[in-house]
Amino acid sequence: VQLQASGGGLVQAGGSLRLSCATSGSISRVNDMGWYRQAPGKQRELVANTKSDGSTVYEDSVKGRFTASRDNAKNTVYLQMNSLTPEDTAVYYCNADWIYYRDGVPVVGRSWGQGTQVTVSS
Repeated sequence: VQLQASGGGLVQAGGSLRLSCATSGSISRVNDMGWYRQAPGKQRELVANTKSDGSTVYEDSVKGRFTASRDNAKNTVYLQMNSLTPEDTAVYYCNADWIYYRDGVPVVGRSWGQGTQVTVSS
């Protein structure tokens, strides 16, 4: 199972970006899909986590500015980022918790995307 993230770039403070993350591979179901970010010299942190029913939790600093959504038919998750600030500058990673069945036996796992750079200039 592979994840492909896209949509990062350079934007001025106050601007917007939309990230996408698509899964590929033989999977039966994707459960949680999340976005993380890692700024230089900092630990990777959760930005948003979306369950299959669409419910989402957000990191406090992005509440009201970022919106995560998903298309379950495409096993794709999105992150709409508005009112960006320089503090949002980081590499953004997506992940997905998935399940498939091998000879009737469930196999579960988590995959990560390759990361996409978001840079917000002041």
